[in-house]
Amino acid sequence: MSTGIDLDRLGVRRGDVHALADVTARLGPGSVTALVGPNGAGKSTLLDVLAGVRAPTSGRVEGLAGRSVAYVPQRSAVPDDLPVTVGDALTMGRWRERGPWRRLRDGDRALVAQVAERLELTGLLRRPLSAVSGGQRQRALVGQGLVCRADVLLVDEPTAGVDAGTLDAVLAALAAEAERGALVVHATHAEEAVGRADAVLALAGGRVVTNPRAQSS
Repeated sequence: MSTGIDLDRLGVRRGDVHALADVTARLGPGSVTALVGPNGAGKSTLLDVLAGVRAPTSGRVEGLAGRSVAYVPQRSAVPDDLPVTVGDALTMGRWRERGPWRRLRDGDRALVAQVAERLELTGLLRRPLSAVSGGQRQRALVGQGLVCRADVLLVDEPTAGVDAGTLDAVLAALAAEAERGALVVHATHAEEAVGRADAVLALAGGRVVTNPRAQSS
């Protein structure tokens, strides 16, 4: 889809705490938006709302109806002993379209191979996810989101604690998704990730603060 997503005075309360308050912004189509701010700023909460796993308590999100969404959580949210291979992790990205454990089509296998090559995971597809390095594990999780080929790709801290090679590979992959037409939003603390984004949405205390760069239209 060629339209963006509009956040209109979006709010999320957790008891007496405003995790998000009066957030108004536009996320441009075919672009990468870096979501920035200190820990506790509301970045993960906003991604949860966009992913549909948390309902806003006020305001609204416009432009998500009819769109497919892929959500890649922080690496720390995935159990270290998850009994799957790197290849399994990538293949799970096709479950949204094919259903769990269904036989892959030739096109599905070609897509998994393409994403594995892009993220330099081809030689690791048979390795247990728990046995690869932190950077390789992060690439696999991001790869799962890429394999979804969703209209909207949300990634929480894709470059946290990774080496320079992984950071570059992940950012290049996110840019390629935007070029494909996806709307990409990722939370980050990495300056390079911010510099390579098309737009930046800055939060502090659950509120939008002065944006360091203009939003794309």
